[in-house]
Amino acid sequence: MEYLGRRGLDGVVLTRRCNFSWYTGGAHNHVAEACDVGVSSLVVTRERAVVVANNIEATRLAGEDLPAEIAVIEYPYYDGRRRLAAFAEATGAGRWAADAALEGLELEQTDEEFDRLRWQLTAPEIERYRGLCRDVAECVEAVARRAVPGMTEAAIAGGLSAELRGRRIIPWVLLVGCDGRIALHRHPLPTDKPLRKLAMLVTTAERGGMLAAVTRLAAFGGISGALGDRHRAVTVVDAALIGATSPGTTLGEIFAAAQQAYARAGFPDEWRRHHQGGSIGYLPREVKAAPGCPVKVLADQAFAWNPSIAGTKSEDTILCTQSGPEVLTHTGRWPSIEASWQGRSFPRPDILAV
Repeated sequence: MEYLGRRGLDGVVLTRRCNFSWYTGGAHNHVAEACDVGVSSLVVTRERAVVVANNIEATRLAGEDLPAEIAVIEYPYYDGRRRLAAFAEATGAGRWAADAALEGLELEQTDEEFDRLRWQLTAPEIERYRGLCRDVAECVEAVARRAVPGMTEAAIAGGLSAELRGRRIIPWVLLVGCDGRIALHRHPLPTDKPLRKLAMLVTTAERGGMLAAVTRLAAFGGISGALGDRHRAVTVVDAALIGATSPGTTLGEIFAAAQQAYARAGFPDEWRRHHQGGSIGYLPREVKAAPGCPVKVLADQAFAWNPSIAGTKSEDTILCTQSGPEVLTHTGRWPSIEASWQGRSFPRPDILAV
């Protein structure tokens, strides 16, 4: 409500998936998964919140997904005039802003200040998020343990998708790379290539609107010395990123710590070959860190750092708190390396030797 006052608005109309799920505590307004904007809109004023939805979506939203205090204004999907009348009923007169363009409506656009409202998680959100992060990590680790040489990347990806879906988790990003493709491609989309000696499983997956990111690697028939050295180096970079993530620190300062760690490990240019991650929550990354980025870290904000060195990667989802970072995707059932940076140590995921 403070945002409405600062902007002089009577209300906002939220149709982006991230904002709809955030405000409603996890409801979904999408049908197609590969979209940023849903098909129903949440109308929020100082006094109330209502959803404007067509008759196709209204029954599910009202009967299964929305909190009881949020009513639904329904219109026939085929009647454009009644759609506009439903929005008029929900908004009335006044000054309004929307987070996405809506056909037939001329509204101001919400700004970056509104996006920041999602970043700092409340206590109930943190509890939901801990459960999601634990489940995503368990799914990735279970599928990695079940992989065997000869399985294709596509088959491994299918197993991971099924494991996630079984817990009502939707994979937004699902990457599987095997052997030489891991070093060649930072984003190895699954192919029919069979696994021989090394597999990397990556996902960013959503439940209740919130997303968690995890990467794990498994080696079959031993880990070469060169790969082991690279993985130890990337975990040190990860430790530098995690250790630098504290309230008030800028993303540019955290990025600089990663650059320093890459250089000290003997890989000064690897940061140029893939982004290092950033804040996460209701989007796969809210803000990606970059050199000089002035955006400051908040307490109770989630981050997913993902440093990589050709052939390996380290990635978990963490929560920045006043007392230090909490690794939310640590299950305690995966081999780990104690990685240290500037006097602080963090257990980071090792490569599983099968």
